[in-house]
Amino acid sequence: MPGYDTDALEESPVKILIAGGFGVGKTTLVEAISEIEPLRTEERLTAAGVGVDDLQGIEHKSATTVAMDFGRLTLSDAGVVLYLFGTPGQERFWFMWDDLLAGALGAIVLVDTRRLDRSFPAVDFFENRGLPFVVGANCFDGEQPYTAEQIRAALHLKDPDTPLLMLDARSREDVRGALLSLLDVLIAEAEPVPSV
Repeated sequence: MPGYDTDALEESPVKILIAGGFGVGKTTLVEAISEIEPLRTEERLTAAGVGVDDLQGIEHKSATTVAMDFGRLTLSDAGVVLYLFGTPGQERFWFMWDDLLAGALGAIVLVDTRRLDRSFPAVDFFENRGLPFVVGANCFDGEQPYTAEQIRAALHLKDPDTPLLMLDARSREDVRGALLSLLDVLIAEAEPVPSV
């Protein structure tokens, strides 16, 4: 059709959430893989957050996402465009998660093994809503005190087949691997079950 990019018309949009607790690396993950300059809604942490925001283990953190992060990645071979929505991590902003969930096909749940107890609400959120997800254990500065099996056991995942990947949210290749793992889960769930 004249005036239209026929390649763009054939691309299928897929909405993916990037979720997890406060300070696990969601903004960093979106920045690492997005083909566009990501939209970020970060604000500086201020004295008003003292006593509200628990910075134990992330004392260096100076800003936080207050609405969402947004990035895009085109998988031209597959004819798919991934729209990545990073959720806010602070508990007082979790009310937004249900709104961000609308239309999403899956999620990457980032966890920080230095503060694994902060990961339970994000895992519970997606398990309770039935949205397919993979877990990414973000290895900060290459450190990982636990194995994938230990992290899996600690998270008490309802589905033992939920993929759990060790990754560095700063690494484009690691993030790409996590997204491909999630797409594998989505494709497997979309395939019809053979009749017996």
